[in-house]
Amino acid sequence: MGKVIATFRNADDAERAADELRKSGFSEKDISMVSKDQKKTNHAEMHNLTSGTATGAGIGAGVGLLASAGLLVVPGIGPLLAAGPLAATLSGAALGGLTGAFVDWGIPKKESEHLQREVQEGKAVILVHSDRTHEAEQILDRHAEEVKVLA
Repeated sequence: MGKVIATFRNADDAERAADELRKSGFSEKDISMVSKDQKKTNHAEMHNLTSGTATGAGIGAGVGLLASAGLLVVPGIGPLLAAGPLAATLSGAALGGLTGAFVDWGIPKKESEHLQREVQEGKAVILVHSDRTHEAEQILDRHAEEVKVLA
């Protein structure tokens, strides 16, 4: 199994890529996404977000990966939206920050620090963990600013 990491200008671009991954047969367990909460989610939206019932006026498209995301507050970054397997790692590593969660997920420290900076700047990150890395790379490359494959 390999990992594919992609960075996007914003969560909407990442959501489109995640939708295409799902349509190509990747499961929710294969795809993780993290982005800064640019919309300053209010308490009602947070409830909708964490219960998976976000509407079009809420976060994301309401039916995509972000609709099932959880809102986490990470020291040094602030509110983040996280979905997929990385979200569980992030919630357990809040004290280690986003870099610690990426490292725990098997991403080298230097790359993890780079990804944290990207998220701090408002970009979104998708991580795909699958034996179909070539296919994931091709899909993500159509939407992302940068795509990397880790063996």
